[in-house]
Amino acid sequence: MSHSTVTGPPPVRPTRTPRTPYLLVGPALVLVAVFLVYPVGNVIYSAFQQQNVLTPWDDGFVGLANFRQILDDPVFWKSLAFTGKWVVTEVSLQLVFGVALALIVNEQFRGRGLARAMVFAPWAVAGILTTTIWMLIFNPTTGITRYLADMGVVDYGTSLLSSSTGAFWAAVIAEMWKGIPFFAIMILADLQSVPGELYEAAHVDGAGRARRFWSITLPHIKNGLVVATLLRAIWEFNNVDLLLTLTGGGPAGSTTTLPLYVAQTALKTKEFGYGSALTVVAFAILTVACVVYMKLTKMGEDQS
Repeated sequence: MSHSTVTGPPPVRPTRTPRTPYLLVGPALVLVAVFLVYPVGNVIYSAFQQQNVLTPWDDGFVGLANFRQILDDPVFWKSLAFTGKWVVTEVSLQLVFGVALALIVNEQFRGRGLARAMVFAPWAVAGILTTTIWMLIFNPTTGITRYLADMGVVDYGTSLLSSSTGAFWAAVIAEMWKGIPFFAIMILADLQSVPGELYEAAHVDGAGRARRFWSITLPHIKNGLVVATLLRAIWEFNNVDLLLTLTGGGPAGSTTTLPLYVAQTALKTKEFGYGSALTVVAFAILTVACVVYMKLTKMGEDQS
């Protein structure tokens, strides 16, 4: 009589968790914690504190007092309204001109490489250098207003930055010069991926240039437009350097954005606690606006 031995599955050996991935990611996590998590946490903490280097004896926890002060701060509401106006105006104009330039430099013509270089060049210029260039252009003695005065349009010595309307549009033009290339670069990259066969078929069917743009080009660059618009809106919301150096937020605070107001509060009045509260509110507003924008544009969803 033979006996058969029943053998079970081999014993499972405990597997050791590999450490290499964590060791490789570790330095990046440390850098993120040091340069992102800690500063953000410190700002949130300071938002509930009274912190002023000029009166350190009054420093301490004040709860929601800084946020209640924001609700009664007319400068906050004025700067918030201007920020919305600034972002909408800048992003809209940069989008229109950026798409137009991208469509132009995407065509085949002699000197296209030079044209592309000239379109993209302003994007490589540093922000402070951009402001310096436009300050020279808007200089009332040696800039564009001198030639306008020669033509009798304005008086000699008139500064475009002396009025709220002039300062606003001067800043808009200066920022457009640097921002339009960003849209042109992003859209041109998407235009390169549009199959040429689609345009040829549409041309054979008798579709005009406008029809080809709305039916072929626009659907292919839609995602690029959404991403570029979102990124540029965030950057324009946080714009400080150009307005600070070109107009200083003036005249009479008419070109002061919310981030610029935060900078002025921290640098001039040394109210770091109140400035931190303003920063938290600005971050919350920007976050909500981005979420709403992504929902409206269905960003990240399958468009098929």
